[in-house]
Amino acid sequence: MAYVESLFMPWNVDALVDGFTDDCVVRFGIVPEFRGREALRAFFIARSARQKGYRLKKQFRTLMNDIMTNVWDGEWEDAATGRRMKGFGVEVWTMRGGKIAIWETAFNSGPADEAIDVSQMLK
Repeated sequence: MAYVESLFMPWNVDALVDGFTDDCVVRFGIVPEFRGREALRAFFIARSARQKGYRLKKQFRTLMNDIMTNVWDGEWEDAATGRRMKGFGVEVWTMRGGKIAIWETAFNSGPADEAIDVSQMLK
């Protein structure tokens, strides 16, 4: 997990994309599913432009056959608003040949300086 964290701080898009299969499938939160390394590269480039000073901490959770899971906490500055943001997520990686073939992620994010309760989150 530490190696993967290092690829986000600072963003190393080439190395991140290299960790995925050519025909990878990505299901990232509510972003419509996309496939392939070029779409993944565009996704990481867009995120890196928006998430300035991204700091990430991943924690390994499970490994069963070709499925690996982790949880993560992140903080960044939103490049468009200058606002400090935070997030928490859960990832499921389906591996093939030592690379991620399917990346599924659920997460929540919001302003780092605000406590958000469930009623606000569900708006």
